[in-house]
Amino acid sequence: MGCGLVVLLLLAYSGCAVMTWLVVTTLNAVNSHEAVRLPPLIMPAVLVLGGAGIFIMVRALRHATQPIEEMMDAAQRIAAGDYSPRVPERGPRDVRHFARAFNGMSERLQVNDEQRRRLLADISHELRTPLTVIQGNLEGMLDGVYQPDAARLESLLEETRLLSRLIEDLRTSADAESGTLQLRREPTDLGILTNDVIASFRGQAQSAGVGLSVEAAPDLPLIEIDPIRIRQVLTNLIANALRYTGRDVSIRLQCALKDKLIEVTVSDTGRGIAPSDLPYIFERYTKSSDSRGSGLGLAIAKELVEAHGGQISAQSVMGQGTTITFTLPVTY
Repeated sequence: MGCGLVVLLLLAYSGCAVMTWLVVTTLNAVNSHEAVRLPPLIMPAVLVLGGAGIFIMVRALRHATQPIEEMMDAAQRIAAGDYSPRVPERGPRDVRHFARAFNGMSERLQVNDEQRRRLLADISHELRTPLTVIQGNLEGMLDGVYQPDAARLESLLEETRLLSRLIEDLRTSADAESGTLQLRREPTDLGILTNDVIASFRGQAQSAGVGLSVEAAPDLPLIEIDPIRIRQVLTNLIANALRYTGRDVSIRLQCALKDKLIEVTVSDTGRGIAPSDLPYIFERYTKSSDSRGSGLGLAIAKELVEAHGGQISAQSVMGQGTTITFTLPVTY
């Protein structure tokens, strides 16, 4: 495409040059009062070449500028909030590359906008549900319809925990996206931290008839982490495991001193994750259709683990369960 355009421009230039020569020759002859003698076909040929040259130059310029005009029109629509425009990838090579990058940008903007709208709808729904439950139960207690027994109060407490997790997920996601996520590291016993998190889920696990166990290696060293952030990681992983498990949730902590890592695994015996969905579970807003979460929990866990210099991964077998593993570096 680029070579053809150069050839056309050269032909156009040649035609214009010949026409210019003819005009100059004619004017010189007139000024010197000499008769203009030209071959019979030279005038039509020059006119044809000159006209063709001008036409080709106009077409070439139009060919080069039209994709830019299309991108300008599409950019104005995007600026107005319409992220659907795509431009044809045509013209010179650099212009085609520009159009491809422009289309990639508009596609990403459209995806982000759709995710934002879906998130707002999901969050409003997820916040409304526990608030409705809490409000209904409290009104029932005040009216004497419900008795404020331990089971009902535990149910209300679980709804407040859900609200707290949703709000914390939103705040952490906003901090991570804006680049203001801060870690306040301090020497931490990860075994003690994990047992504290597990204790907060004991009541929920018992009421659901789910076993909850922790196995920690005795030689775990203190590690420099932000205990609040790692508590959030463990909370999200255990809450997910309890939500989908069939019988048991187990947490295992072991130290891989050779690699200077502490490895933490959270395993459940639930229905598992479909192989087609497994590569995307750590992406934002990814969740199952029956999830009561924001779709941010695993994405936030990944961001927090990686912010500590660790890694996180998942393995799952349909009908058998899922295991989430993350590592944290040990510094001495």
